Amino acid sequence: MPAFSRKSILFVFISVVVSSCLPSKTPTNTTNTNTTTNTNNKVNFAKGFPEGLEDISKGNYAGATVQLAGGEWYFDDALIGGANNDTRNGEKAIRIREKGFVRMNYDITGVREIKIAYGAYKGDGDSEWELYISRNSGANWTKLDNRFQTDGGKLSFMQVTVNEPNKARFEIRKVSGGSNRLNIDDIAIITSTNIPTTTSAKATRDDNLALGNPSNATPKDENNYLITKPQYVLSYSRTRNSANWVSWHLSTAWLGDVDRGDNFRPDDTLPAGWYKVQNQEYSGSGFDRGHLCPSGDRDRTVADNDATFLMTNIIPQAPNNNRGAWADLEAYCRKIAEAGYELYIMAGVYGKAGIGSNGGKSFTLDNGKMVVPESVWKVIVILPIGTDDINRINEETRVIAVNIPNKQTITNTKWGEYRLSVDDLEKITGYDFLSNVPTAIQKTLESRMDNGPTVKVSATRQ
Repeated sequence: MPAFSRKSILFVFISVVVSSCLPSKTPTNTTNTNTTTNTNNKVNFAKGFPEGLEDISKGNYAGATVQLAGGEWYFDDALIGGANNDTRNGEKAIRIREKGFVRMNYDITGVREIKIAYGAYKGDGDSEWELYISRNSGANWTKLDNRFQTDGGKLSFMQVTVNEPNKARFEIRKVSGGSNRLNIDDIAIITSTNIPTTTSAKATRDDNLALGNPSNATPKDENNYLITKPQYVLSYSRTRNSANWVSWHLSTAWLGDVDRGDNFRPDDTLPAGWYKVQNQEYSGSGFDRGHLCPSGDRDRTVADNDATFLMTNIIPQAPNNNRGAWADLEAYCRKIAEAGYELYIMAGVYGKAGIGSNGGKSFTLDNGKMVVPESVWKVIVILPIGTDDINRINEETRVIAVNIPNKQTITNTKWGEYRLSVDDLEKITGYDFLSNVPTAIQKTLESRMDNGPTVKVSATRQ
């Protein structure tokens, strides 16, 4: 399809200014900084835009990457159609069904505004869709402007002023669901080098239990025993001789370059008369000394790092779990923090009987004193750096929940394969997560399973 300057179309735009509020960061992956200038209107289009889709093919709805003129996109429940009923300007348009989406897999620097043409597939009813932006290479997404609705089988046109001086990528989501199909055409991204840079927020150390106490742990319950440390908060079980869960805050204020201490040792803060797990009890067991709050999340000071090696923060974890999907998720969280975000994380254990490197099920270690969990779970809430965190959580906040089997047999798997909704994890564990979040928002967040990136911050869907 020819560029906008060669089309005889009257664009009627609804313009809404959305200012960037996230911290300035150096891009962590390749960023599209090239622009194409429309000399007639003195408009700087990002490289490959306007995108008219005329030379692009995708004939089915299966999830797949698609190479457009500007770079790679991911299509889910979406194709490129050229049927008579496709509402389009030219020969082709994107067609999205159900709750499908199309998402950029690359970043553009200095986006001033974005323009999109859209309409209902002829013969179908109207559809609603939303535009999202990510300012950290796909790790988190924020809705831009209001919801858009088609007006029958004719093209409508929208324009949103973005004014993002740093990197950005975009996603178009059909949100109305159902059998009605949505057409998208003529995507134009306009750039500028004169967008003012916003002031970066400063990362801080915040309340490790800000989102709530999921089991109502107290210092009076020996199997739900609350222990508060400067680095994390945990619920401990005297019967299991391990934590039920550990909760902590993560931002770059906790991160540094202190060497890993490996100072595994008993926790002398446990009440007198309680058994204290010793480091040597893991020797020859077939299980790693697995961290709940990771050493890598607390390496700003020696004291912070040493606290993660207390045996109350350690569980018997199958090596392929601890060093595989679990470690990958830990590293992923730190990458998000380094991209200008803060995270509230809770990790814990469920059940009894894991499979270590010695083979066969192990129910306990240390002559029956220490219970081996059946699975390990984690809940992660991701926010831009800021203050008043609870009140900044909304229906679009990214929440990740996983439940990973504590088995040596899980080889060559990704942590994303073990995602589930928070509601489902609550049914398994009996805990009440995010209890300090307003009820209506909590209900929305807990009902859905995360489908965001899993391998690296720059990935879109893996």
